[in-house]
Amino acid sequence: MRTTTVAEPGWQVGVVWMGFPVVGAGLLWGVQAAAGWLLSLPWIPFRGPLRLIDSIPEPWDTVGSLALGAAVGLFFAAWAAHERLTVEVTDETLTLTRGGTPRTIDRTEISAVFFDDKKLVVLGRISEELARESHDLPAGAVADAFQTHGYPWLDADPHRDEFRRWVEDLPDLPPAVNALLKARAKALKKSDADDARELRTELARLGVVVRDDRKRQFWRLTGQSGR
Repeated sequence: MRTTTVAEPGWQVGVVWMGFPVVGAGLLWGVQAAAGWLLSLPWIPFRGPLRLIDSIPEPWDTVGSLALGAAVGLFFAAWAAHERLTVEVTDETLTLTRGGTPRTIDRTEISAVFFDDKKLVVLGRISEELARESHDLPAGAVADAFQTHGYPWLDADPHRDEFRRWVEDLPDLPPAVNALLKARAKALKKSDADDARELRTELARLGVVVRDDRKRQFWRLTGQSGR
């Protein structure tokens, strides 16, 4: 069975693993080097930690700041690696893997695949969203993979004109949907990505597709909604 795999380029992965520790070390070293000057500014916050940093003698303050900054950078590099999306396409299935967890979608369930800004979107047979994944994959390679295996790749969302902006207590929507959208608006305002993702899933079960634009929610109904 032919399989086409699309992942982030090796050079891009290398930049993250090498660059994040270097940037982290440089930033923390800069704070350490400027701690004395920063304490001279009466309005500067976090004076306690700055005094502690400034009190550490050389060379331990420089060594410590570089080591801690590099460790913080490595942590974020590992987090970025965990969040990377890998796409595997065959003639029969699509597999999306993030955080080491694969999710497979049968080809027969898919009606359209396209990019919505920096999201890879997969639609089902009644226009429901089977997947909406953020990514840093090469766009051309992704499109080629789907087209090579005969998937319905589109240049844009075929239902984009159906989306309407959500406002609180919209009369066109059932109370349960409005309640979920209201809770999701709060999650977006707090930048709670996990809660927003869970609420999107709950809305999908009710036949509602949601897309975001600068923390504003836009919605449309799928075929299962019966409206």
